[in-house]
Order: sequence, then C-alpha cells, then structure tokens
Amino acid sequence: MSVTLSQRPIFVIGPERSGTTLVMAMLGNHPDIAVPEVAWFYPRFRPYLHTYGDLTVEANFRTLVEEMIFGLKTPLWDLPVNPRTIVDELAASAPERSFAGAYATILARFAAHAGKPRWGEKTPYNLFFVTEILEDFPNAQFVVITRDGRDASADYLESSFGPTNILAAAEIWKLNQQAINAARAKLTADQWFDVKYETLVRQPEAELKRIAAFLGVDYSPAFLDFHTTTIAQNRGAQRDHAPLGHPVSDRYIGIYKNLLSLRDQRIFAAVAGKELVEAGYTLDVEPLALSEAEQRRLRDYDSRIRAATLDSEDGHIVYESYNDWLVDQREVRRRAGIWTDHPANPPFPIGTPHEELVQGFRAWRHWKEAFGVKRRYTSSRPVL
Repeated sequence: MSVTLSQRPIFVIGPERSGTTLVMAMLGNHPDIAVPEVAWFYPRFRPYLHTYGDLTVEANFRTLVEEMIFGLKTPLWDLPVNPRTIVDELAASAPERSFAGAYATILARFAAHAGKPRWGEKTPYNLFFVTEILEDFPNAQFVVITRDGRDASADYLESSFGPTNILAAAEIWKLNQQAINAARAKLTADQWFDVKYETLVRQPEAELKRIAAFLGVDYSPAFLDFHTTTIAQNRGAQRDHAPLGHPVSDRYIGIYKNLLSLRDQRIFAAVAGKELVEAGYTLDVEPLALSEAEQRRLRDYDSRIRAATLDSEDGHIVYESYNDWLVDQREVRRRAGIWTDHPANPPFPIGTPHEELVQGFRAWRHWKEAFGVKRRYTSSRPVL
C-alpha cells in the first residue's frame, strides 16, 4: 500500500559523514519544510514488516507505531506529547494501516508542530531503500549527498560510532556508493538531485538555490542560518557533530591528507578507487591491495573494537541497546505465533553479511555477547 501526499516528501540520503546532517539542518530551517532528527525507520522496520503480522489487525499496527515512535534516537523528537496517548493519537490519524501510513502520520505530526506544510527525513542508509520508499511514497524526492570518500572515511574513523580501520571504512563507503549508483540509474531528474558536499560548502547559496528549484520551493536565506536551530545546537555540542553548530565552512575539505596515512590512502584506493573516480574525484596515490589474510584480520579487529568500546564515554550504548531490543521483540512475536519464518526470498538486508550494518548497529551482536556488553536504556546526554 502507498500514500501519495499533496506535499511531496523529501528524503536526504548519502553515506554517513558525507554531509547529510548538514543538508538536514539546512532544509529543516526553510519556512515550509520540517525535517526532524534522524529516524532510521526504513532500515530498522521496513524489511521486517512480516514480523508484525497483518497490519490491518489493530493490535499489530499499534505495535509497529509504538516501536517506531518510542525508538527514535531523540525521544519523541522532543515533541510536546503525552507518552500515554501518543500511540492512540498517531494510530487514529494514520491514512492507512501500513508502514507508509505509520511513517506518514509520525512525520506529519512533527511538521504540524513546526507549523510547516511539508516534511523531509534524513537517514543516511535510506539509500538502500529507494525502491521501497517509492513504493510507499510514489511522489517522493531524493536529495543525495556525495563527499570525497577519503574525507568521509577519515571523518568516520574519527567518530565515536563508525569503523575503526581504513579497510572497514572504505568497504562501507564503496557499498554505499554502489547502492546510490544503482538507484540513480532508475530515477528521473524530477525525483533525484545530486549534491556534491564540496560544492555545497564552497558555494552554499548557489547550491541551495539549485536544491530549492528541484524541490519546487522558494530559496530562503534561512537555509544558511541552520546553525542557530535547536537540532544544530544540540548536535554541535557533541564532538562528532561540532561543525554543525557553526556557519557552513569549507575547512573540512581534504582532511584525509592529514588524518589518513599514505598507506591508508593507498588501501582506500585499492578498495574503493573505482567508485571514487566514478563520483568525480581524482586518485593521487598508487593502490595497495591487501592480502586476504590481512583483510580478514582488519575486519576481525574492527568487529572486536566496535563492541569493546560501545559503552565507553563517547560510545553509543543507549542507541545500540534499543536496536538490540527491537531484534529481541521480533523473536518475542515469533514465539507468540504472529510470524514463523522469513519469506523464501527475504527483503534486503535480511540474511546478508551487511544486515546489522544497514540497520544502523554500531557493533555486531556476536561480539557484544562475547564481551558481555550490558545494555543501557537511559543517558544523561542527548542520544544522536
């Protein structure tokens, strides 16, 4: 089932650390567009809808809505709602009993609170679900951000939630770019708009005017005041998102030259050099192909370190704990007989090596269990 909205929904996608949050904040400061904090609804829920049973059954639909709204990384998006009644209110206002209906009513609630007629949503890994998004919202538009993969990878390695070595970072960026390239080939110029991070930060007004024209809205100087918004200030107070609390800047272009060793740059070139060139960037080093044994070692180290540091000072244990809880709830529903097995041809990413990554996990369950990482569901700081 699908929902066609009078105001076309906007989806901001791109590899993590490519500028998706910057564009989210910019678009969300337009007087007619509301863009909340990251939702992760498609990666977390869309492939697993069969585990909720028939959504026309009210109890099943309410379970989906409840898990979606209470699982937001920023609880309830800080909306002034009553937690006791919000599920009732959302279920009553949903245009249909489907994932698209639940999604639309949650985003509409945020837009209504902001007093804006149109909504957008930014989740980087929605890039894997372009086909599904168009099935749900046939008139959706996509704003797609690409950044030099070496800069994005260097930034990712510096973050508290990403990969821990260049091989892992390069493989993720390559996977993302391949998904973007495949989706782009199927969409029209009215549906898909490519934004280069470097162009956006060097010529922000000109590039934002092009984005506004694509979206069919008037350009607003408010785009460039993004750093004054609550979302940007909350993000900017954290180490991982500090630039968002300040005006747009080109100072983060070329950071890989200082943050990646020459060897790391060569490894990136070997792993994702083809995709980098296809994206319009120039390779400036000779690729260094690692042996299969060395690749296995680096992937293993990445997996172990992710789990071991998950509950550190800058870790994302609260976010991770809720993701783990969602997986547990699928098993609870299976034991209750609501579903039995995944479909014969399960939707992506079920059963693939990237299933946990695509869902937004920051560490893999195998190693969390091996290291005895304890879950935590509350935090004294924002969960972003």
